[in-house]
Amino acid sequence: MMNIYATTEWDERDETYMIADWKQGADLVKNYRCAWDKYTREDMDRVFSFSESYKDFISRCKTERECVKEFMAIAKRNGFRDLESVIAEGGSIKPGDKLFANNMGKTLALFVIGTQPLEKGMRILGAHIDSPRLDLKQNPLYEDTDLAMLETHYYGGVKKYQWVALPLAIHGVVMKKDGSSIEVVIGEEDDEPVVGVSDLLIHLAADQMEKKLSKGIEGEDLNICIGSIPVRTDNSDEKERVKKNILGILNQRYGITEEDFVSAELEVVPAGRARDYGLDRSMVMAYGQDDRVCAYTSFEALMRIKDPDKTCVALMVDKEEIGSVGATGMTSKFFENSLAEIMNLMGDYSELKLRRALANSRMLSCDVSAGFDPNYPSVMEKRNSAYLGKGLTFNKYTGSRGKSGSNDANAEYMARLRAIMDKHGVTWQTAELGKVDQGGGGTIAYILAEYGMEVIDCGVPLHNMHAPWEIASKADVYEAMRGYYAFLMEA
Repeated sequence: MMNIYATTEWDERDETYMIADWKQGADLVKNYRCAWDKYTREDMDRVFSFSESYKDFISRCKTERECVKEFMAIAKRNGFRDLESVIAEGGSIKPGDKLFANNMGKTLALFVIGTQPLEKGMRILGAHIDSPRLDLKQNPLYEDTDLAMLETHYYGGVKKYQWVALPLAIHGVVMKKDGSSIEVVIGEEDDEPVVGVSDLLIHLAADQMEKKLSKGIEGEDLNICIGSIPVRTDNSDEKERVKKNILGILNQRYGITEEDFVSAELEVVPAGRARDYGLDRSMVMAYGQDDRVCAYTSFEALMRIKDPDKTCVALMVDKEEIGSVGATGMTSKFFENSLAEIMNLMGDYSELKLRRALANSRMLSCDVSAGFDPNYPSVMEKRNSAYLGKGLTFNKYTGSRGKSGSNDANAEYMARLRAIMDKHGVTWQTAELGKVDQGGGGTIAYILAEYGMEVIDCGVPLHNMHAPWEIASKADVYEAMRGYYAFLMEA
């Protein structure tokens, strides 16, 4: 038998076979190593310190509006100016300037202006800040059998059975007819009440247990219980006394009436803060990590950028979970319009230059990926899966089955990104979203690719994606920030 580990020269081998030197062959194998293996003690301190800041952010920012408000506050402290104010004041923009554009309080674009003309293209990080949840209906409040209830309409792709028997909180905004705004957060503090959706007791669930998981809990049954004490009255025949008591509480605390629900955006989300996960504290359990983990790391990467050659952008958008539609979704013209305004203030606007700026740009569609879960190996293909702890994940394409609906990044762009990540010592991996025929998903990548720019999906792998509580590795969160920063520096 031929020795396949032979180290003799080629001319001494049997030329029937092409056998590479064993050491050379080992060097050619891609090693998707665990990020934890490379960290020094100082690195570990940085990873865990960064994760604490991240946990604080994702614990407090559970809606799009809360994310935008927080990002704008930090951006202002870091010298960013409101583009709308610059326009109103008739100001100008020059290289080195930092700007943000706010769209309806639910989409945000942040720019660090580079020394090169915008026509030469930008480096863009794009993430979404909406997450699956339960939205209150326009007329949600009712009473049934002496219980006050709120009707909901679920948002995004959820497994409905996961949302029952959980402590839930209410976040959002109520707009009054006079134009005033009331922010609502109920259920996050330890001394505050929580609300929830009841589940059917196992003793009476024989019929329910025979249903498919998708039918075990129906959408119209995701009603929130919020109270049971009736208002005091001398009229024993008075109707809806519990509902009236709840309205009294809401009016005392927030000054709102039942009619105000019509002009409210109130979201029901899991109550409680992000937590360390695992006995080694190596992971984060939190609501809304799809995709606020990538939004946060994108934002933090941009905050570290100073005096770039090409303009760097962090784009935080709404409505990705329902198709990127509407005025605050990626399909709107908000980003394009903001860019046009900046070019105009720089004295360099034309329709052609705007088109060139977009076409010449490079983008990372910063969105999460599915981490391999040993509890559910049948839907994943191990050689092409993302793994928790192995770093930033590149998805060359998403889509479903025959890559339907995907942005399929080209090989040249992937090679460029490989070089950048390796130069900066970023731990990274590649993945697909499960086995070919199992399903799939999409991101905002294809929308930006329509401008002709190079785009690839790139983010943090998760367990429990779209569940009320999702799991991420702290190492992957940290490597994502480092990878995004490297991209902004060199792409």
